[in-house]
Amino acid sequence: MRVAATVVAVGALMASMTACSSGSSDESAPLKFVLSGDATQGGGYQKMADKYFEETGTKVEIVDVPGDDLTTRLRNSAQADDLPNIAAAANVDPLWKDQLLDLTSIAKDANVLPTLTVEDPADNKVKALPSSLTSVGMFINKDLWDKAGVSYPTDASQSWTWDEFVAKAKQVQSGAGAQYGLTMDASAHRLRSFLYEFGSQGVVQDGDDFTLDDQAKTALEYFKTMNDDGFMPKSVWTAGDDASATFKSGQVAAYYSGVWQVADFQANITDFAWASVPTPQQPVKATNYGAASWIVGFSGRGKDDATTKFISWLYQPENYTAYCEIAGCLPSVSGLNVSYPKNAESFAMYNAEIAASPAVSAVQTTDQLRQGYEGKSLDVEPLKDETIKYLSGEQSIDQTIDAITAATKAALG
Repeated sequence: MRVAATVVAVGALMASMTACSSGSSDESAPLKFVLSGDATQGGGYQKMADKYFEETGTKVEIVDVPGDDLTTRLRNSAQADDLPNIAAAANVDPLWKDQLLDLTSIAKDANVLPTLTVEDPADNKVKALPSSLTSVGMFINKDLWDKAGVSYPTDASQSWTWDEFVAKAKQVQSGAGAQYGLTMDASAHRLRSFLYEFGSQGVVQDGDDFTLDDQAKTALEYFKTMNDDGFMPKSVWTAGDDASATFKSGQVAAYYSGVWQVADFQANITDFAWASVPTPQQPVKATNYGAASWIVGFSGRGKDDATTKFISWLYQPENYTAYCEIAGCLPSVSGLNVSYPKNAESFAMYNAEIAASPAVSAVQTTDQLRQGYEGKSLDVEPLKDETIKYLSGEQSIDQTIDAITAATKAALG
């Protein structure tokens, strides 16, 4: 079994929770919807809440909290018996998994993508819906590449290897005076896709043990070389610098991030032209895609019917299409025709790369969701944490692989 290993058991805290709730049943109180989003994503939900109030008279209060605080906020709310009605959560948390509404019929009616339709193994009910589709991909500073006179693939029908990309980006460094050839988010989401592009299956369960294949070792060694030779800013992975801000400085040839950046770049990059380009492959064309977050409804708050009605309304084709267009995101349901006012070619690029990717590219968020249902929590990420130690010179590649698999076994075994 292939595993996206990112979990530890919650244990005793969960045992202290009950599925009951004494939430307010005040019919005049608004539905509370807790999420973490920037002005486009969070703003998109606010506009949908405004539209819902106009149509139904039911108020939905959008509570936007910092991403790093969202998990803690929901856990504290669960322990205080004060969960919101709705949340866009990173995962199902064992502390509140038994308080979720059944969204199975909504998933079916909305045509949620089968790869993102995940049932709770305990009762085969769908209790979390993907808010939108998220996918890893590559951006370039088009001005720098054009200034250096270096060519690049422009649509998903074209391709390049990581070797070819690195060689060309180094030409941009020298020809256009770019400080770096590439920056990449310090994220296991990004690193996992990088491994897939080298033909790796990621962390795989083999009986009671977990393994990383030889292709993963090759990919990690390649990644360290890029970090060590001045091609990438080492401070992003080893010191926590912001990769997005580094790219926005205009001094980096390319940025390995994902589709969620499009709306931000539209609003905030004004000093240079940027473009989405095919992700390099070595030799596999692959991304890492899944749910941007999971929409969940909490029972026992006195508003189960109202909560379900709003979530159902949100996923109706007209409304969900409007959300995707407002927020600038990929739909997680099939059969929609989303018209993006700007950078439609970027969204088309991501859709094409998702379609061309192997099955392993879809497992991260769905594996994590199942693990949440089973009583495990997304509190550690061995792939990222141990790779940082490798990049910092604290351990060898073999020690890094051993540490990744050992930490995975400790979390999931």
